[in-house]
Amino acid sequence: MGQSLSQMYIHLVFGTKFRYPYINENVSDSLHAYIAGILKNLESPALKINSVPDHIHILFRLSKNYSLAKVVEEVKKQSSKWMKEQGVTGFTWQGGYGAFSISSYKVEIVKNYIIRQQEHHKIVSYKDEVEKFIKDYKLNNYDTKYFWR
Repeated sequence: MGQSLSQMYIHLVFGTKFRYPYINENVSDSLHAYIAGILKNLESPALKINSVPDHIHILFRLSKNYSLAKVVEEVKKQSSKWMKEQGVTGFTWQGGYGAFSISSYKVEIVKNYIIRQQEHHKIVSYKDEVEKFIKDYKLNNYDTKYFWR
């Protein structure tokens, strides 16, 4: 039998719908743990998760057995349901997301970046942050009217 090898690190970023500040200190740590469990069940272990009130950053290693789209779909769907079960009325994630591949030698750099989100967003807005990623990764199909819904 053949062997399939894969080691793809993904920096996933997505926000709450209309950037509403749903993710407060009372729920954030539990949300991060819950998402880590979802990722573990999808054979895509979380390396670092952090959030601010209106968006979340997740660094994980993508399983060779699941597509990125399936992993993101499950993370968003299951965590949204969980947030509602925690009493966060009206909670929903934005329709889009940003997923960026990370070289193995940059994993620690991205982990530290994710850890520093609270300080980072005192200076840089979420929109400016995403647009910098888009520029750095040379994404040509970015359309603000679809991404920010």
